[in-house]
Amino acid sequence: MTQHLLAAGLLALTAATVHADIFGSGANTFTIDFVNIGNAGNADDAGAGGGSDFAPYGGVGYNYRMGTYEISEDAITKATASGLLNVTAGAHTGAEPAANMTWYEAAAFVNFLNTSTGHQAAYQINAGATALTLWSSGDAWQLDGENLYRHKDAYYFLPSADEWYKAANHKNDGVTANYWDYATGSNSAPTCVASGTGAGTAVCNGQADPADVNLAGGLSPYLTMGQNGNMGEWQESAFTAPNDSSSEDRAGRGGTWNVTAFYMRPSYRASLTPSSSLNYVGFRVASVPEPSCAMLMIGSGLMLLFKRRRASL
Repeated sequence: MTQHLLAAGLLALTAATVHADIFGSGANTFTIDFVNIGNAGNADDAGAGGGSDFAPYGGVGYNYRMGTYEISEDAITKATASGLLNVTAGAHTGAEPAANMTWYEAAAFVNFLNTSTGHQAAYQINAGATALTLWSSGDAWQLDGENLYRHKDAYYFLPSADEWYKAANHKNDGVTANYWDYATGSNSAPTCVASGTGAGTAVCNGQADPADVNLAGGLSPYLTMGQNGNMGEWQESAFTAPNDSSSEDRAGRGGTWNVTAFYMRPSYRASLTPSSSLNYVGFRVASVPEPSCAMLMIGSGLMLLFKRRRASL
């Protein structure tokens, strides 16, 4: 009975929204909200093909967290005031998504999130945020295969192709290969809107500007927002796997505020040079699971087990 309670508690933990992580200080404090992506060991979406770039995506062998929203211009501004160097974000303002950021600049922002909170930098980015050096095999991320872009001890990172796709399209129904075609929990294309949080909507189809990151349409089954529409998003992954060439084109997904829902299809990926700076491409951040939450849940389960054993003596 206790084991069932603990398992149920851990399942609830993976489905719940994790508290916002805090960065900066004083007037330059900003937060990033994360949701837990559970169902570790789920299978790839083998049915998301149809294009020349078809390959199955979405299988992830570990639990992780995904940013609820795209990173905003305000977060970049406050990180810069708190010590982030050589990163600029233009085109949009305030709570609108950061744009005109190269892959290297997005990676440098992620490194700031790590180092400013006492964690290992995820990427070996040069001082000017214009180039990447690969990690050695001994230092590189090894879960689900060797990833020479990401350090094995990174706490925050850009989402890989599989991490991004799972958070957007997996049905959140266990260790399955069950996926929706769109990141709004549907096989029907989202209704295009200029802004809002209505279920089944996305910011797309020629809107004047992207919406604020927290008004970017309906939610995915894991409760992320804006993975369809609003901004195209950098992925950590090279367009052609594996991540073993520092200058190779990177993958992007999601569609944007100024194009139709055609570009949100699961078979569509963009190939972008990592030095590209575009007003319709932004990013979100992923992270390892929150250790304090996991340990609290496990500790509660162990305490229940201990009490039951004492009661039976």
